[in-house]
Amino acid sequence: MKIIKISTEAHKKAFLQLPVQLYKQDPNWIRPLDEDIEKVFDPKKNKYFAHGKAERWLLENEQGKVIGRVAAFINEKTVMKDNEQPTGGMGFFECINDKAAATLLLDTCKDWLSGQGMEAMDGPINFGERDNWWGLLVEGFDEPNYGMNYNFPYYQDFFEYYGFQMYFKQITYRRIIDEPLNPLVVHRANKIFADKDYFFTHLKIKDLEKYAEDFRTIYNKAWVKHAGVKEMSKEQAQNIIKQMKPVLDEQIVIFAYYKDEPIGFYVQLLDMNQALRYMNGKTNLLGKLMYAWVRYVKGFSRIIGVAFGIVPEHQRKGMEAGLVKYYQQIAHVPNYKYKIMDMKWIGDFNPKMMRLCEQVGGTIHRIHITYRKLFDASKEFKRSPMID
Repeated sequence: MKIIKISTEAHKKAFLQLPVQLYKQDPNWIRPLDEDIEKVFDPKKNKYFAHGKAERWLLENEQGKVIGRVAAFINEKTVMKDNEQPTGGMGFFECINDKAAATLLLDTCKDWLSGQGMEAMDGPINFGERDNWWGLLVEGFDEPNYGMNYNFPYYQDFFEYYGFQMYFKQITYRRIIDEPLNPLVVHRANKIFADKDYFFTHLKIKDLEKYAEDFRTIYNKAWVKHAGVKEMSKEQAQNIIKQMKPVLDEQIVIFAYYKDEPIGFYVQLLDMNQALRYMNGKTNLLGKLMYAWVRYVKGFSRIIGVAFGIVPEHQRKGMEAGLVKYYQQIAHVPNYKYKIMDMKWIGDFNPKMMRLCEQVGGTIHRIHITYRKLFDASKEFKRSPMID
């Protein structure tokens, strides 16, 4: 077997095509957009190259057939954040069911990261934000949500055989939208609704810039304390909202205010994978037509809860119940178009958020694991710290 560092357009194409070949008999796999994968490795499009580096490889067998791929990367801003050793990352792993091939790919990442001064690696993760391509799927092998890794079950054996240990779990909770809310949630929400200083509304497309700034304000107060999360700039917030546009429905993005100050949000988006199933990884004319057909003719039936935030001074008051009930009032109408809500990326280091998902009727539907491999096996392994 032969490792090849990606350096040509043919290599890049092979990197994109390998999963197409591996999963061609798997009806649940959905091909990601080629451009979503390629922009991760494009210094002109991925801002992480300003403070990091990435490398990727293919693995060929003796006949010259590509049988594996992988990438490794370093984010200089996080190598020591909440870590006791400099830690890099690896991801975009795909491989035939061959333990020797998998080990060679993982060794390639380890050797490259060691050469860069790293003493551990997390994987499979993304060279970018946590919201995409993060964690190994270990439970819930049905149609994946947009931006979530889908892989063969045998990958878990590869990672654990190699010495990776569970750093944290990422749980996707599923809720059937037309089911009634837990009476306790309704009770807590009613107490908030009775206070006239609180106000709820959904996003208005015509005021997108205003809501982008409200989102940023809440995010910076509510989320920056989390490990691996940094403050969001005004430009970043505007770009995030802009990127959301293709999967945005203004009625499923909810904001809460106290005396006109933004204090909470509940962001849900259309699950783009319901369109990607028909787009074959392309955003060419045919791909755009297929997206338009799904959105405006066939219709989306599944939405994804991607972000939930409440500023610290209004936490533990029932605000989360208020946000959920406000949306439920929108959704509990005859023939409502959305049927399923998936609340993805709930870390097991955040028990408060896990309890909330369960209180609003969510049940565990899918589990990913983010693993960590310490290069010196004699050192003590520690899991991700819990959030208070």
